Amino acid sequence: MHSRPFGNGLIVTPTRLAHTAALAELQKIIFPTLAPEQRFTAANYDKHVELFPEGQWVVLDEATERVVGATTTIRTGFDVVSPGHTFAGVIEGGWLTSHDPEGSWLYGADIGTHPEFRGRGIARALYATRHYVVHELGLAGQLTVGMPSGYGAIKHELSAQAYYDQLLAGTRTDPTVSAQLKIGFEPRGLIENYLDDPVCANYGVILVLPASRDVPFPQ
Repeated sequence: MHSRPFGNGLIVTPTRLAHTAALAELQKIIFPTLAPEQRFTAANYDKHVELFPEGQWVVLDEATERVVGATTTIRTGFDVVSPGHTFAGVIEGGWLTSHDPEGSWLYGADIGTHPEFRGRGIARALYATRHYVVHELGLAGQLTVGMPSGYGAIKHELSAQAYYDQLLAGTRTDPTVSAQLKIGFEPRGLIENYLDDPVCANYGVILVLPASRDVPFPQ
């Protein structure tokens, strides 16, 4: 897949070098509380395009060609049964040199939408595009770590494990992880100290989306 329109004037297309400066600025908007050293820079994005061009995608507002969404991925051979790792270990200074060209899983390092464009199907378009890459490359599926972004604000009220258990039971929703579960991701466990961001109290939820799952592209 090269480019595909959806929604009202949006298009998902492979990341190009012309997008990387805008992507670096978008990181600051989407992840304002993430430690600055764990955000990607324009130079990082340049490297991603060189390293694994098939796995880098942006969403553009066709009218202005503004970058309003994006996802960054690598291939990995992680053992999804025992997936203990950290975001810093995955991105390796932002350069993604942990990318394994023979890896059997597509690892989603990040995904995000500009706040002004949320609710228009951008995340689903990016997840569907990632699933297209999974099938094109014959991979086992998508693997990512979701940020339980509602937990940081209530971390003094209950444990991270209790929060996670409530997500699994369907008695609590999370702004990020619940949306990923609706896409079809399967939770495989909680990771402590995955990244440096108070919004999720540094926790992550390991998520797997097998290739056999259907991820429809939005209209």
